This record gives sequence, C-alpha cells and structure tokens, in this order.
Amino acid sequence: MRAATFFDGEEWREGVIDVLDGRMLVRDATPADHLPRLDGVVTGGFTDHHVHLQLVDTTGLAASTLGRVIDLGANVTEIARLGETLAPVRLDYAGAFLTAPGGYPSDRAWAPAGSVREINDAVQAAEAVDEMADAGARCLKVASNTTAGPVFGDELIRTIVDLAATHGLTVTAHAEGPGEAQRLARLGVARLAHAPFTEVLDDDEIAAQAASVAWISTLAVHDAATRAVAVGNVRRFHAAGGTVLYGTDMGNGPTPVGLNPGEIAALRDAGLDDAALLRALAPLDPRDPGARPLVIPGAPGTSPDPLRARPLLPEDLKV
Repeated sequence: MRAATFFDGEEWREGVIDVLDGRMLVRDATPADHLPRLDGVVTGGFTDHHVHLQLVDTTGLAASTLGRVIDLGANVTEIARLGETLAPVRLDYAGAFLTAPGGYPSDRAWAPAGSVREINDAVQAAEAVDEMADAGARCLKVASNTTAGPVFGDELIRTIVDLAATHGLTVTAHAEGPGEAQRLARLGVARLAHAPFTEVLDDDEIAAQAASVAWISTLAVHDAATRAVAVGNVRRFHAAGGTVLYGTDMGNGPTPVGLNPGEIAALRDAGLDDAALLRALAPLDPRDPGARPLVIPGAPGTSPDPLRARPLLPEDLKV
C-alpha cells in the first residue's frame, strides 16, 4: 500500500493505492504518516473525443494510455461490433455521419460503406436518429461543411438536436466553412468536432460559444496556417472559460493509435497545461471499477506530462 495523489477527472485528490486480487485499487483515504508515497501522480486512462476506428488498425489501442475513445463517424453496426473487442478501452460512438444529400463526406473514398446517412427531411431525420440510438449510440454527429457540398438548413439542424434529446443524446457537429461554427453553435449542438479553423472568431462569438458549447481540439491535423487560426481561437476560448476537449481525428492521415504528442503540444501552445490539460484529456476516474490506473512520474505539485504516463503496476507499490 502507498499514499498517492490522484486526478479524478476534475481535481487532485489524496488517497491510497493497494493491490486486490491482482488489480490496482485506488481509493479515498487519509494516508497514515508512516505510509510510503508513490513516486508520481495517478490518473485513469485518457479520452480521445474524436476518432474514426474503422480507418485505423486498432490492435495497439489496448496497450496505449487511452482509456476511452469516442468514434464520430462509422457504420453503426460495425463500430458496435468493434467495441466488443477493445477492452480495457471503452468505446462510445455516434454511428453514421448525418448529412444533407450530396453533403460531406458522402463523396469521400475514405468513408466506409454505411458510415454516411443522407437526410432530406424531418421524417428521415427521425428514422436515422432512432436507428443510431437503438444501435447504442451515445451521441450523434452532424456534418456541415459548406466547402464540400450542401448542408442542412437551420430548421433541420434544430429538429435533429431536438430528436436527439428525446433519446438523451447530444449532437456533435463538424462545422467547416465561413460562419458554420457560429451557426451550428447557435442552433444548439453540444460540441464542435473540430475547434473552429475556417476563420478567426470575434470576441463576442468566443464568449457566446464559451458559454454554450464544447470544442474538440483536433489541432494537429491542420497545416501550419490553419493550425495557427485554430490554436488562436482555442487560446481565447479557453481564456474565456470555454470547455476544450482533447481529440485527434484519429484515422485522418497517419495519426498515432494512442496519445498524440502533436496534439498535446498544440494544446499547450493554446494555453492548456497542468490541470487544464488533464481536464481536456478527461481521464477516467482511477477509482472506478474497470478503469486502468496510470502513473505519471514526477512530484505532486509539478506539471504532470501525460506523454510520460504508463500503466500502474504492482511493482510500483513495493518498498
């Protein structure tokens, strides 16, 4: 048994770590003065809030420091089946991209069969939302890219948001093109799948979005010029109190299947560090059953580097 500082997903806490039936057990407790302290701080596995697992080889995922991934565009039957094979990594998924007829990404060669649902009206929207919810989706994904084809009108976006709410689901939107991030945020989506990168948002828009939506970062997928726009928007959004979530768009090019150093660096460039960076990574609470605890080397009170995290092992408790 050892005393330890751990991060519960929101804040630092003090507790103890022990081994029970070969499993690392983290629990709240006031450590006795004589109890040796673990060298490092403890978290659960990190969350990538934007992945496309049908586009990558997932065999390395279980050995990574990710504890949860959120798939934002896949054949819902196939992604549900894949989720059964990923333990100990937890999978949440949106199912198919919901898009206008001929809209992004319906014409993309990389989009797997069945991963795009083209919707004409409210009736088809209801059918698609019901299907995704019945197949276990935990959120929905709307594609709204005016640079690549037609997009839903305001009324249909609001309809999809309302339909999702009847199933207890939120909507994440791919917003691309002038004014699209602003429009989708105004229409009630809960998250933007990419931090806005088409244009620099003005201060009033930053403040409005900081109060209403969360941004999934995906900063490292852009070229240098576009990344500078996105990082600048995130820096101001974070300073205004907005919720920034770590996401990589895993599968968009040769991205790592695991924690992405480029994305971590970009988030730091945008002003997220220490607890803010860990909150963006949304680690599972290491006290939860099934959450695989990680240890990040370094003394409590210093800025922990998530890229140095590794699984916590029984050997770490030996005196």
